[in-house]
Amino acid sequence: MKKVIFVILIFTALSGVAFAGIFSFWGKTEKTLAYETVPAKKKTISTSILATGSVKPIIGAEVKVGARISGKVEHLYANIGDKVEKDQVIAEIEKKDLEAQVAQAEANLKAADAGVGVSKASFWPALSAETDYGFQDTRYFPQKGDNFGGLKVTMPLFNGQDLYTIKQSKAVKEATKAALEFSKVQMSYATIKAPISGVIASVTTQEGETVAAGLNAPTFVTIIDLSRLQVDAFVDETDIGRVKVGQKALFTVDTYPDKEFTGKVKAIYPKAIIQENVVNFDVVIEIDDPNIELLRPDMTTSVTIYQEERMGVLVIPRAAVIKEGTNKFALVKQDSGNFEKRAIKTGMTSGSDVEVASGLNEGEIVGIKRE
Repeated sequence: MKKVIFVILIFTALSGVAFAGIFSFWGKTEKTLAYETVPAKKKTISTSILATGSVKPIIGAEVKVGARISGKVEHLYANIGDKVEKDQVIAEIEKKDLEAQVAQAEANLKAADAGVGVSKASFWPALSAETDYGFQDTRYFPQKGDNFGGLKVTMPLFNGQDLYTIKQSKAVKEATKAALEFSKVQMSYATIKAPISGVIASVTTQEGETVAAGLNAPTFVTIIDLSRLQVDAFVDETDIGRVKVGQKALFTVDTYPDKEFTGKVKAIYPKAIIQENVVNFDVVIEIDDPNIELLRPDMTTSVTIYQEERMGVLVIPRAAVIKEGTNKFALVKQDSGNFEKRAIKTGMTSGSDVEVASGLNEGEIVGIKRE
């Protein structure tokens, strides 16, 4: 019985020592892990505004190509996704009637030109110098014994009916010439060319269809120049006052989440966009990234607009700053392992970092109390 009691006492003592060790370990662990430590370091920081937006063609980079005359589409040379160059033929409208009109106008011009020749021929052959008053006699009248010998004498000839006839024939010729030019212009409309270089984004008319040109020209294709894109970022009204033209911007798209594209603020729309009582302003981001060809219109973007950038400033995490009224402090680790509460002055805040203007040196360790 004495042996049993002795064993029980020994076991109890050992258990007490074990529990004391465990509690001691927990206590030390809690004390050791009470703070997370980070060093004060120098880095480049910046203030920024976050916004969402979308990729859009710039003004003039998306063109809807239509027809200015009516007729059947005889040939269509474009398909969705095709690359086209400026002035490349993309469609032709049937133009036999237009060619006939040009031929008729050319024949009328020849007839009018002949009419002018007949009118001139009815005059005296010597009358060859034309003026605003009609024709003049340009024959030489040698005069002996005076100072005008051998000089050319001009005599205005005023014949009202003859002058009217020749002017009328000339007017008919000019009108016929203008009609010919008009017919040629009309025929040129039958050949539809690309106004810009780009990619065919849509085709809305098929070969063989008849188009009717009216106030709104029927659209054949839509061409987009994918090298001329921009980002329309929607900035909240609380942040728009800090956005300025020329500020640097970075953005990502969902299809390339790990790739950042560069740009800069080009324009700020003066009128707000209100959706569901949320007021935003359209900020145009000019894209200057060499990989712009990866982008497509209407891609969703996440935009960061940078207001100010400061290089080589001393920073610590925002969580390491202790605020007491208007004063700010940081817990600085000493050689002894204890933490000293020290007053600091802060500057610009960037994300999770805050600039330390005074009170700390580079490399000093600050503590962040664990929750």
